[in-house]
Amino acid sequence: MNLPPDRQREHQANERTFLAWLRTSVALIAFGFALTRFSLFLQQIEASSSPEQPSPSHGLLSTQNLGLLLVIFLLVIFGILTIGLSTWRYNQVMRQIEAGNFRPSRFLVWIMAAVVALFGLLSLPLMLRRPRPQEPSRLSLPE
Repeated sequence: MNLPPDRQREHQANERTFLAWLRTSVALIAFGFALTRFSLFLQQIEASSSPEQPSPSHGLLSTQNLGLLLVIFLLVIFGILTIGLSTWRYNQVMRQIEAGNFRPSRFLVWIMAAVVALFGLLSLPLMLRRPRPQEPSRLSLPE
């Protein structure tokens, strides 16, 4: 099937857009995993900074762990949903190109931009978190 050059360019642009959506979804999923590793790294630094005092175990349901799990869960789930959404949008645009009635949609662009910005803001506290320095223990010297 030979398409006219204009329609070929439209389909190629649609495929490039689809691939950009896929890159975004892979980046979201990878960012979720990177946050996990970064959090483990910070915990190791915290534990090694005070070897004489064991760090208190906050348990699995601490606010720190729940916040981290929420961000990671949302990033990974949203990345997977983005793959489905991008596939749906690609097929919708392909049908519109074939029918000759393409209508751009800015709604999805605004939604994606807002969600990615929200995840960026939610991850800032995790990135800026520094381990607290431990106070040196005061020994009483005999007089």
